[in-house]
Amino acid sequence: MAKLRDISSVEAGLSLAIKNNKDKVIVATGKSESYLRKCSDPNLPQQLDHIDAIKIDRACIEAGLMPYLFEAHKAIILSELKKIKGSNQDLNELLIKFTIFHGKLMDSIKTAKSISSDQGPRISAAEKKEIFDAFEKLETKIMKIKKTIEDR
Repeated sequence: MAKLRDISSVEAGLSLAIKNNKDKVIVATGKSESYLRKCSDPNLPQQLDHIDAIKIDRACIEAGLMPYLFEAHKAIILSELKKIKGSNQDLNELLIKFTIFHGKLMDSIKTAKSISSDQGPRISAAEKKEIFDAFEKLETKIMKIKKTIEDR
């Protein structure tokens, strides 16, 4: 039976990286699959080294996947910040903000690909930055929504 892991934990991120990109994760870290699986078990003492986490995320990005461990770290930090700030945002408010950020992302992409943009249909460096900024805001909102649902 599969181990239950906290959805926004390093162990869950590592488990997803192994599941979706096992061969490249093993090559990137030089670690055995057995060792990495032990690191993904929250009940065992093995823990993933930070340098290996970066290598794993880089391998995932190169494979067109999301950086699972970075996202786990981000969720953990957001959770800790929430404890410090004591904020308790309503899920509906988060979903509304998510919709707004999604719209801004889609608008940035559409504008960048437009013939009347800086470089026509070719996306300029400034336009790429704007698109990536919009992605970052959307990803942050997704993490907040996940955390809010997890806390309920």
